[in-house]
Amino acid sequence: MAAGDLPDELAGLLPRIQRLARRRLWSGQSAPRLRGAHAELLRLVAAEPGIRISTAAHSLCLAPNSVSTLVNHLVAEGLLRRERDPGDRRAALLYPTRAGVGKLSDWHARREALFREHLAGLDAADRAALAAALPALHRLSASLRNQGDETA
Repeated sequence: MAAGDLPDELAGLLPRIQRLARRRLWSGQSAPRLRGAHAELLRLVAAEPGIRISTAAHSLCLAPNSVSTLVNHLVAEGLLRRERDPGDRRAALLYPTRAGVGKLSDWHARREALFREHLAGLDAADRAALAAALPALHRLSASLRNQGDETA
């Protein structure tokens, strides 16, 4: 591959992998199916119970109104609980429900099994190359996030 092709290849391949993984995860999943953005938000709230919508939006690199829409869906499905912030009545604090934690745990297990299965189908050199690329992908992610913070 020519060096100039890397940005286009990477920009196209990463979302494709995500879409394919989500499709595999959705098959056989009981309703309500946990969608990618819903899972990301639920994972964040489980890791940081009591997080504000605005903080979650910043962490997920999403617009606050997009996160509010995700919150409304997860609350309606009984996977998330929204409470008023006692320190700021205009703000909401987010907490996972027991059902949300269970759904997230199932989703994580299914995702891990999916990737473990497909990684096992690769040869050792491919697995090593993917492992070696992870630090660079983390740095790329941080660079994109930092640029977004500067323009926000």
